[in-house]
Amino acid sequence: MEPMYLSIRQGETGKQIKRLLIDNGYTVKDVQHAMGFENPQAIYKWIAGRSLPSLDNFIILSRMLHTSIEDILVIDGDVVHLWENYFKPQVQ
Repeated sequence: MEPMYLSIRQGETGKQIKRLLIDNGYTVKDVQHAMGFENPQAIYKWIAGRSLPSLDNFIILSRMLHTSIEDILVIDGDVVHLWENYFKPQVQ
């Protein structure tokens, strides 16, 4: 198997989170309450691209935003290679 090189673009993912929150009518305060955070600093760090949510928090975000984690993440790398080799239906 060939190695795959993917990287998550944190800054672009933060912008995507912000856009999806706005599109769905949610505020940072809404996310804070849904996740049970005492303060909103972690969410502001996500939006600023300084950190990423944990996997658990990505799942919560995806459900809140009615989308998949893949639609929240902005990935750079061999995405086409990944699709062709692992997700493309096999022709027999």
